[in-house]
Amino acid sequence: MNLDTDLCWTAFAARDRGADGRFVVAVRTTGIYCKPSCPARHPRRENVSFHPTPEAAKAAGYRACRRCLPDEVGRDRMAVAEAIAAIERSGEALSLADLAATVGYAPHHFHRLFKRATGVTPAAFARARRAERMGEALQQENSVTEAIYEAGYSAPSRFYERAAGRLGMPPSAWARGGAGVTIRWAVAETSLGPLLVAATDKGLCRISFDEDEAALGARFPQALVEPGAAGFAELVGRVVAAVEQPGLDLDLPRDVQGTAFQERVWQALGTIPAGETRTYAQLAAAAGTPAAVRAVGTACGANPLAVLVPCHRALRTDGSLGGYAYGLSRKRALLDRERDG
Repeated sequence: MNLDTDLCWTAFAARDRGADGRFVVAVRTTGIYCKPSCPARHPRRENVSFHPTPEAAKAAGYRACRRCLPDEVGRDRMAVAEAIAAIERSGEALSLADLAATVGYAPHHFHRLFKRATGVTPAAFARARRAERMGEALQQENSVTEAIYEAGYSAPSRFYERAAGRLGMPPSAWARGGAGVTIRWAVAETSLGPLLVAATDKGLCRISFDEDEAALGARFPQALVEPGAAGFAELVGRVVAAVEQPGLDLDLPRDVQGTAFQERVWQALGTIPAGETRTYAQLAAAAGTPAAVRAVGTACGANPLAVLVPCHRALRTDGSLGGYAYGLSRKRALLDRERDG
């Protein structure tokens, strides 16, 4: 495994917990290796080497740091992965005590460990995963009630209490391609080309370049899709401003949904300051799944709100532009505007 030493040093210098488990840092002057987030004083860069695993560092003659205990990172990650698998297998909610016992940790310690690794608590992860299964089931089941039980809810009331807000439009509308939902749209001219802006009564549901009413209708085949009225122009204008002046702090209403993982990636994208970028690897770590680098790229591609959710700020791990749903020339233009702005 080839490591990008510049990225490793950046993560080490920042004591990035998200990098723990991806590599270890060996220090020639002390003969020890640490995890990237080790709180000890940093050595000079010329005295540092990076190794993909603790075993590789040991083979090079280094011993584990007794302060940050880098060998335990692998065990912790395995415990989180085992807990996630237990949540996936279970049709019912697991208590924190039962989940911690399954992986052999004290409940309070595992609660902190799980949240640090995934960004959410075990209970929140389970709720998000159940809502995700609900979205999948709604697309396959003929009955909303059947889909609710298929997703693991004990009763319909539990679903409507906990999950409906995450799905955006009502669950029956979700199952029927937007049936009963009105989506208003307009195409605005921007310096980067025509931009489709579409919104439900709750908020923006689609922002995209080079799409039109037909493309929107294909995404929501059962929704009532109609041109936005005069009052819609203000919302469109604010979205266009985000294209012409990327980096504006726009608090615009949204009505979008994705899988639990996609939503974590979109949230991580939203924390990147204008003029800066993050690699897929960094976003994977921020989303609590450092190994899911390819999946981050897929989540960026599924982003329903171009520019507003700034997936143009995501780069490949080697620092190259990578892909962009609306063309690399637009991605370069957006990044250049932010850097110059």
